[in-house]
Amino acid sequence: MKRYQAQILLLAALVISFVISRFSDQFDSYYLDIALTAGISIVLAVSLNLVNGHTGQFSLGHAGLMAVGAYGSAVVSLELRPGLAGIFGTGEFGQGMAFITALLTGGLLAAVFGWMIGVPSLRLRGDYLAIVTLGFNEIIRVILQNTKPGSVFGGALGLSGIPSQATIFWVFGAAAVCVYVVTSMVNSTWGRGFLAVRDDEVAASASGISTTRYKVTAFVVGAFFAGIGGGLYAHQKGAINPEGFNFLKSFDVVVIVILGGMGSTVGVIAAAIILTVLNEYLRDYEQYRMIIFSLLLIIMMLLRPQGLLPASLFEKKGRAA
Repeated sequence: MKRYQAQILLLAALVISFVISRFSDQFDSYYLDIALTAGISIVLAVSLNLVNGHTGQFSLGHAGLMAVGAYGSAVVSLELRPGLAGIFGTGEFGQGMAFITALLTGGLLAAVFGWMIGVPSLRLRGDYLAIVTLGFNEIIRVILQNTKPGSVFGGALGLSGIPSQATIFWVFGAAAVCVYVVTSMVNSTWGRGFLAVRDDEVAASASGISTTRYKVTAFVVGAFFAGIGGGLYAHQKGAINPEGFNFLKSFDVVVIVILGGMGSTVGVIAAAIILTVLNEYLRDYEQYRMIIFSLLLIIMMLLRPQGLLPASLFEKKGRAA
């Protein structure tokens, strides 16, 4: 019954996003941009939570995967637009299908990169894994930065003129799908392997669970949605450059996951919204933003290390019910 409830909630979220999107022209563009940024943050944070929270790994390379998705989808939109228009048409439906194609291309490319980095590195644990994923993040950024100006990747200046197709429907629809997929995976019988790996990797391995397979699966799925988030980001901003996907971007997503509560989907969603709004209020104090975020992280670790809305809170409620 719970599975059907989740599907009904997903359908309701998609319908509500579609209806609101139809009236988005009446919204203030400033607040609309904040809402879209919050939605993209939810996609990025929930996907990273699958790796860091539910599977117990520690990845610092989410921005690199986001960059792969952003550039992959942007190249499709910029370079293949005439061909896609010839296939799907130029109407609203055709534009939507072309945008889906661009997003899926970015997501699949990010998933491939996630698999490539995941297979050799996820045999590592803890700090070693964090260092490897951080190095991967920098490799992606440097490669994009050193491509030739005028190439399909735009070099250090990046890409501009990307069509602004990221609407309320696409952003929050993608967020709803991401939450549904991650929650369904974790709560499934097969998905309990993620939690077993998180709780005690040695015991899980001794029980016959292929810990590497579960970690790679989590990393690939997380990478796919990071790529989707990157594609939405590119089509929201209209312009991207390699510096927008540096270590600080990965740090922002990690902070959301930690503050929301490792393994807590509801907590991560709440933290993504709160930190997006806080970040906007701190726009005039950009030089102090990282200091404030770091202090906030330290205070949370001292006063509430389990996060704003820890997963245990909902597990207890579920058992009591």
